[in-house]
Amino acid sequence: MKYLVVFSFLLTFIACKKEDKVAREIAEIPIDFDVERFDIAFSEATPETLPELKKDFPFLFPAHFPDSVWVNRLSDTIQLELSNEVKKAYPNFVKEKNDLKVLFQHLTYYFPNFKTPTVTTLTSDVDFKNKVMVTPDKLLIALDNYLGENHHFYVGIPAYIKSGMNKESLLVDVAGAYAAEFTPKATKRSFLASMVYYGKLLYLKDMLLPQTPDYLKIGYTDEQFAWAEANEDQIWRFFIEKEMLYDTDPKLKERFINLAPFSKFGLQLDNESPPQLGQYIGWQIVRQFTQKNTVSLPELLVLDEEALFKQSNFKPRKP
Repeated sequence: MKYLVVFSFLLTFIACKKEDKVAREIAEIPIDFDVERFDIAFSEATPETLPELKKDFPFLFPAHFPDSVWVNRLSDTIQLELSNEVKKAYPNFVKEKNDLKVLFQHLTYYFPNFKTPTVTTLTSDVDFKNKVMVTPDKLLIALDNYLGENHHFYVGIPAYIKSGMNKESLLVDVAGAYAAEFTPKATKRSFLASMVYYGKLLYLKDMLLPQTPDYLKIGYTDEQFAWAEANEDQIWRFFIEKEMLYDTDPKLKERFINLAPFSKFGLQLDNESPPQLGQYIGWQIVRQFTQKNTVSLPELLVLDEEALFKQSNFKPRKP
């Protein structure tokens, strides 16, 4: 027993040293990028300066909209209030830019072909379905979706959506957008394949955001994450007993994968449960796979989901 304790300590020590080395290498990666505050530039524009703004940001002015649409927006009271609220919440973008720099360093480390984008901030009439958009050379962030879940602009938006409209969710959403870019879609239609696919996305957040708490990565509150951990064994048992793993019924995604107020077991505990528990279980499967298998991150992301599950020898956490 004494030797086992010493051996375990040595393994932990070696792992920590390796993590420290990786962290140092990532911190030394040079990253340079521009942040364009289109939200501020548009709020300060006039009908006379609009042509110049369109020239600077052509990708934000669809050709099928006449100039009159943009001129009217310049004086629209709701747009003015929206711009003012964003300016108050984000008078500068210093902290956010520093956070993005660290994220871009991680992306460059794990994906050497990653091209650091130009970051453009804007407002989107609180289009919470498109808070973050990425292209090969641009990252667009709609800041009016990150004013705080209790902001008066969000009255009428369901609570389970508003909970992700805080400043602390911004970086997580950006990491999630890039995770989706680098992770191939699931190769099969089974519930298990969907779980593992989303588990890969969450594991990629582990790698890109090592200092971010787990509950934020999946969009839970601290209490919701504790519930998932405490009930992990029961959740997994339910999936097995109901023979869900290889089922291709799309309703399973609605019940356990997609964003919703809660997961839908069809039991009394439903209202107590956090949403997206299929994603949570998939995350734990991928984590256990990486603990037992040595593969690079890009190799992990292209692995067949069902093969990954079998090699994970997954065992749920027991209370």
